[in-house]
Amino acid sequence: MAATELTGRRLNQYIEDYVVFDLETTGVDTQEDSIIEISAVKVKHHVITEEFNQLINPGTHIPAGATKINGITDEMVKEVPFLSEVLPDFLSFIGGEVLVGHNIQSFDLRFLYRAAGELMGVSLPNDYIDTLFMARERLPQLYRHRLTDISAHFNISTEGAHRALNDCTMNQQCYEQMGKLSGTEEVFTCPQCGGLLKKRNGRFGVFYGCTNYPRCRFTKNG
Repeated sequence: MAATELTGRRLNQYIEDYVVFDLETTGVDTQEDSIIEISAVKVKHHVITEEFNQLINPGTHIPAGATKINGITDEMVKEVPFLSEVLPDFLSFIGGEVLVGHNIQSFDLRFLYRAAGELMGVSLPNDYIDTLFMARERLPQLYRHRLTDISAHFNISTEGAHRALNDCTMNQQCYEQMGKLSGTEEVFTCPQCGGLLKKRNGRFGVFYGCTNYPRCRFTKNG
């Protein structure tokens, strides 16, 4: 049973309490590849208070290309649980918290939406903050906005990058640092859903529209 239609809103503001999560997978196809590691850190008032970290047996061979990136081998996951055993505990860990992650809108969340629907028949309605979008807005001087690039900019260690828990703690520090910065342009937050308002050109001139459209249809004059 698939139940992926109810998803959260992408927020833009900095918040103090949230969960950073990250996945490692067998590939980049969000509809065909499998999760092989899932990690998260829970943050309260800027401080990590709890961790979740679990390798996952995908029930299939891990391609060499994936192993080259994340270092996870078939041998490492041979005796660990399957995703169907891990996912309920992960969803319990994140609860209703706002999720933070890097490039999660187009990657990690799509894996989670699919898994939640296929394995548990549930949706994942958590609002989320994608630090890739935040970095592009607040660090326009960077040539690239990979997590390692942002970490280097803030002198945050990138040791152990591309393992899920290490990426979570790295991104948590980056998010805290970016929360102190202002964007290069004035940023407006949607008063109805909390999403980012984006400047657009319409039939009657410039206006701001919510980036959560069509779920949210709020607009304001430019």
